[in-house]
Amino acid sequence: MSQEVISPIKVLVIEDNKPMQLVLSHHLNTRYKVTVFPDGFEALSYLHEGNVVDIIISDLNTPRMNGYELLDQLRASGFFSSIPILILSGEESTDTRIKCLEAGADDYLVKPFNPRELLARINAILRRTGKISTV
Repeated sequence: MSQEVISPIKVLVIEDNKPMQLVLSHHLNTRYKVTVFPDGFEALSYLHEGNVVDIIISDLNTPRMNGYELLDQLRASGFFSSIPILILSGEESTDTRIKCLEAGADDYLVKPFNPRELLARINAILRRTGKISTV
């Protein structure tokens, strides 16, 4: 039996690792409508088809179009530049985090992660963007 989505918030997840896709879907599907793609290229195509999302969670190292390239494409776009992006990556160097934040990421979380922290960070971003209330 699948759990029902209790929020209209749409989350786009970009992750090429199947087990991580399952972990993210498991933790996010209880609160959000989640769509998963294995790379930035497919995710960007999905957005160009007119699909609207409230937040993007992206790995950095994905095939065809990695997280850096996706950040560049989204931030240069008039249509997608305001979509919040949380980078979720195994790369924990300070330089990588700074590079992502300077490229336009709204937040950065290192894998492995605490699911409660991920949800808290998503909700903080959504509050800042007015997608959810502070109540």
